[in-house]
Amino acid sequence: METDINFKQGRMVKNPKTMLPNERVEWQQECAQQARAYLFSTGQPLVYRRADGHTVAEYADGSIVVVR
Repeated sequence: METDINFKQGRMVKNPKTMLPNERVEWQQECAQQARAYLFSTGQPLVYRRADGHTVAEYADGSIVVVR
């Protein structure tokens, strides 16, 4: 069975090296929101380490489970 795979490649409007500090912060926040939205849309949790050292999995319904 042959599967066709299509890749979509985007281009940034502005290079992060040339961004002003406030532009870079806004860009980083947008990247984080897009990653969160993508993971939740595929049914995957967002896994990260909190400041208290615990690794947690955050789900789309808002629930948070301590993994470690």
